Amino acid sequence: MSEELPAARRVLSWLDGVNRSERAVASMRKLRRALPGDPGFGDPLSTAGAGSARALARIADRVRDDEPAVARELGLGTLQVWQAALERVGRGKGEAEVTVVFTDLVGFSTWSLDAGDATTLTLLRKVAKAVEPPLGKGGGQVVKRMGDGVMAVFSSPARALAAALDAHDAVASVDVDGYVPTMRVGLHTGTPRRIGDDWIGVDVTVAARMMQLGGDGHVIASSATLDALPDGTLDRIGATVRPWRRGLFAPMPAGVPADLSIWRVQRT
Repeated sequence: MSEELPAARRVLSWLDGVNRSERAVASMRKLRRALPGDPGFGDPLSTAGAGSARALARIADRVRDDEPAVARELGLGTLQVWQAALERVGRGKGEAEVTVVFTDLVGFSTWSLDAGDATTLTLLRKVAKAVEPPLGKGGGQVVKRMGDGVMAVFSSPARALAAALDAHDAVASVDVDGYVPTMRVGLHTGTPRRIGDDWIGVDVTVAARMMQLGGDGHVIASSATLDALPDGTLDRIGATVRPWRRGLFAPMPAGVPADLSIWRVQRT
């Protein structure tokens, strides 16, 4: 028995080494890019949800405290394929059309490292007080708070866009020790699936991608949201739109349908 324990430990140590191998992890990530579904499955924006594949992915993502691991990539790859299959047969879709809004502070992580925990907490509280009232007043439901950003859902695309612009403007009035944060916002309209108090599906991911395209602090909306606006909405809320342009050598946005156009919205 005493001889078996060291042997078992050596086997476990070897397996753990393979699991943490940078080359093996890189190979698994390359394989995931070839699998059906979103290869970004497993990031915080892709795994939001109270149920289904994305909730399981969130759990799998945290098993190793975000350390790169073959087992983690293998588990996320399996769930990625499962979610893609659900979307293909329509089970990832809901019945009601909603507009999903994501917000995020530009450069927050870098700033917070120097600012410290106390100052960072002060900023987050002030930003929440600036952002959440316009969203609530516009009829939005704040689905979740994600550190320096929120996800909200609206039944009206017009109210969602107006609220997003109001929230974007409100953040410009926040000041913490001379630091004024900049917020980017993304909107997309579709039929995500509601699970409890949360929403999952491709349309949620697309809304998150719109926010990521906000760069250094813009409000970005998909053509699905703009097409759903009643006539005259932009004039009523004092806004104009222009096409979003990607950099000359920048790749096409990941996770965004090819037939979806992307627009930058701003106050007139």
